[in-house]
Amino acid sequence: MESDIGGGTLYVVATPIGNLEDITLRALRVLREVDLIAAEDTRRTRKLLNHFAIKTSCISYYREKEAQRAEEILARLREGRAVALVSDAGTPGIADPGALLVNRARAAGFAVVPIPGPSALAALLSVAGQTAAAHLFLGFLPARAGERRKLLQALAAEPRPLVFYESPHRLLKSLADCLALLGNRPAVLARELTKVHEEILAADLADLLALFKERAAIKGEFVLLLAGRDGGAELAQSRPGGQDFAELATWYRDRAGLSLKDAARQIALELELPRAQVYRRLLDLW
Repeated sequence: MESDIGGGTLYVVATPIGNLEDITLRALRVLREVDLIAAEDTRRTRKLLNHFAIKTSCISYYREKEAQRAEEILARLREGRAVALVSDAGTPGIADPGALLVNRARAAGFAVVPIPGPSALAALLSVAGQTAAAHLFLGFLPARAGERRKLLQALAAEPRPLVFYESPHRLLKSLADCLALLGNRPAVLARELTKVHEEILAADLADLLALFKERAAIKGEFVLLLAGRDGGAELAQSRPGGQDFAELATWYRDRAGLSLKDAARQIALELELPRAQVYRRLLDLW
């Protein structure tokens, strides 16, 4: 097949999120034929390239240096070079760097060509069994607890399914905040999609929180889909707005219907208190 790689063109190339067999034939050809690859992490991308015996030169393109690197890449495009943009895994620009470069390249008159392929978002949606025609993708939830809770509270009445990515060290806090502010609604949680230890769990939020709270270690990258507004959302809207211990205890018992053990786990996570201490205080109120 004759090459269609053109100079002064930016190719946005999706790469595997785990299983290397998921890379497309077109992506392999583009990565071989471009003059330069701009990679979020050159070390990770070089492993991929080495696996497929691709020798193309790489430069780093990560969020902290995005503006500076964008100008350097634009200079290469002005020289008539073809550049491929890749992220650590999946599709650039979807919760990964890329939008700034794409916008600047297009504004400067250069062609921007998508090379579609793997995406954790698309992979989860394909196995979630959702019949809704639309969904709301949130990327990564805010790392700061206050910002995260404010966002979730604003989405309590959202009728579309909610989808977001999460890291292992924030998973428990995010699940706890979702349960408290959105109610105990159906969810699908995927861990390590397409990798050796892939895990896809369909359960209520409360059950997912309890399951991962009991695990000795939480590892991997996560994608979570939550059902849209239902009775659970209405329940969340009645939740106390502050952090008064007695009010929260009463709400989790009488409105959310949690057991003493589950309520202790949830309140401990939410108020960042030792679970044993919360459990003892609940015994006096229950």
